[in-house]
Amino acid sequence: MIDQELINILTCPNCKGPVKAHIETLICEKCMLAYRVEDDIPVMLLEEAEKLGEPFSKIGGESD
Repeated sequence: MIDQELINILTCPNCKGPVKAHIETLICEKCMLAYRVEDDIPVMLLEEAEKLGEPFSKIGGESD
């Protein structure tokens, strides 16, 4: 899993907002994009991001 210190400094490349760790992905709740993590390295490329269909808080994520 990615180090929490790294997660704290990473931002969504689309909106520059914070991302949250969830299993093997990083989630931007504002854009509803999921960025995969491979070998503990986040792939923070818009063209590689997966669009989430519903608000993340409704599919098992943590809400603020």
